[in-house]
Amino acid sequence: MRLPLVKDLEPKRGKKISELLKEFSTCGGFTAQKLGEALEIARRMYSERELFAFLSFPACIVATGVRGVLKEIVRRGFADMVITTCGTLDYDLARIWKPYYCGSFALDDKELLKKHFHRIGSVVTSQSNYGEILEEKLQPILKEICASKKELATHELIWEIGRRIAREKNARDSIIYWCYRRKIPVIIPGITDGAVGSQLWIFWESHRDFSINLFKDEHLLSDVIFTAKKTGALIIGGGISKHHTIWWNQFKAGLDYAIYITTAVEWDGSLSGAPPREAISWKKIKPQAKYVQVEGDATVLLPLLFYALIDEMPQRLGNERGK
Repeated sequence: MRLPLVKDLEPKRGKKISELLKEFSTCGGFTAQKLGEALEIARRMYSERELFAFLSFPACIVATGVRGVLKEIVRRGFADMVITTCGTLDYDLARIWKPYYCGSFALDDKELLKKHFHRIGSVVTSQSNYGEILEEKLQPILKEICASKKELATHELIWEIGRRIAREKNARDSIIYWCYRRKIPVIIPGITDGAVGSQLWIFWESHRDFSINLFKDEHLLSDVIFTAKKTGALIIGGGISKHHTIWWNQFKAGLDYAIYITTAVEWDGSLSGAPPREAISWKKIKPQAKYVQVEGDATVLLPLLFYALIDEMPQRLGNERGK
């Protein structure tokens, strides 16, 4: 068996992140080596001109500054479709109008409750900066949408919201805004599971002719899967967004490329912790696919990976959305 030699990292002033991650791939450094492999797979995946690229992530990281990385991924054309959770809408929209704050996992949650604050991991926001601001802003938007469209898929609804927030001062910081601008569908299978979902229900209570049609999202996914020559996915975390991404890809015999970033474990049998090799048994990832799972905190790993990628590829090659 011939294996590459372990090479020492060479710290030096002015080194690019992309150069560091290339060194990671041969440093034998456990997770570092996997992150180096992820960069190489990403480079190959996004260079494929006939590849349809999925981006999947959970809402929690949208409450953090990693929202800016996700926004740039879609703005620069590195995603053809986003599959995520309802909370992504909650945090992305709320942060257009209200600030979130750096806190700590060690904060006293009883005290936060008394002072009307929510905690999202180590991020803190006032209760008024979440559900209250969304109700104030979304109900008029939903009324305006309903005046012309009674039935929408989740991706259609999100584009309609994106079009109407374009006039907001901080719109260009928003993932939703750039998905609207680039016409990148955002599919949310669990649309009612969050504050925006609650606003949709509240609106429906007095507008029973308004509806969200999830089957239209599934129809769009079927069109993508049955026509795509190749598919690849950058999958952050797990849950419904991860599963929906790989579930649909089984109908084309699996993803050609897959990059997982996760903290979930395999031994509890959960989908969130299931590694790429398990997906091969379901035909969700092809046996010959290029894939890697990088274990660790996405708020550290995703910026490193993406910053390194755009060192060499500022925009996705051949993707008009990124221009």
